[in-house]
Amino acid sequence: MLRDAIGRVVLVKLKDGSEYVGKLHATDSTMNLVLDECVELKPGTNEPRVKYGRVLIRGSHVVYVSVDYEIVAPSLPTA
Repeated sequence: MLRDAIGRVVLVKLKDGSEYVGKLHATDSTMNLVLDECVELKPGTNEPRVKYGRVLIRGSHVVYVSVDYEIVAPSLPTA
């Protein structure tokens, strides 16, 4: 399912509570994720906190990935 989402904007929630939004560039069998145009969101909001370029998120830190983020929140956050 994640491989089918490559090229789409996703929301990633991590175990520490932080959330990241970005375009899924790559993934592997251990759910490591590479996101382009990545934005970290402020806790509890949909507002941008920090804007990154390309990031690698280790699969062992991921709680969930929302592959329908573009549909649920069409106005993407920008920093």
